[in-house]
Amino acid sequence: MTATVLHTPVLDALGERIASGVAPAGSTLTLESIGAEFGVSRTVTREVMRMLESLGMVRSRRRVGIVVLPADDWNVLDPRVIRWRLAGPGRVDQLRTLTELRCAVEPLAAAGAARHATDDARAELLSLADRMRELGEAGRLEEFLELDVRMHAVLLRSSGNEMFAALTGVVAAVLAGRTHLGLMPHEPVDEALALHEEVARAVSAADPVRAEAAMARLVGEVRTALDPLP
Repeated sequence: MTATVLHTPVLDALGERIASGVAPAGSTLTLESIGAEFGVSRTVTREVMRMLESLGMVRSRRRVGIVVLPADDWNVLDPRVIRWRLAGPGRVDQLRTLTELRCAVEPLAAAGAARHATDDARAELLSLADRMRELGEAGRLEEFLELDVRMHAVLLRSSGNEMFAALTGVVAAVLAGRTHLGLMPHEPVDEALALHEEVARAVSAADPVRAEAAMARLVGEVRTALDPLP
């Protein structure tokens, strides 16, 4: 097997270990111990360390080894880091902070999409919203999630703002995390389904004020749903 095939489970295991605090900031790792634990070659362990270093999670220091860095140094917007943090004990706090980011960004992105989206994107949003209602009412959450991710991606990429478009992977990770952690109701509430439809209709009608207001209510509903959680 190639190093590329082998390094993914090792990377995920170590990423989750660091993100959860099992390997706390200041602790050290060695290529030898990682290779022995996972039964992989030095080539694989070097590649894994290089990737973790690119994410700001570790740093190689002469005569010390590979040192785990504090969370302040991490690339917290990388979808891999988000996924690892959502797998750990701080998952609810992580969802809260990411939802606050969504509240700041997505209403403006929806308004931008109402101004800048192509005709094809507007038609796709209407189609996605209609299908999401069918899947949501049927409780088919995995299929609903797939279309939910697509809808938010279309909005971000149609916003006319390349910074918003760059957050597509972040929003996808948040949506998937909420579903896979069991923080979604068995069936999406009717209000959420209606708001997805309202966003799609507003963007289709080139109405930025209405699109921004509907998206603000939609992400606000998500934020409210997290408030009672410990």
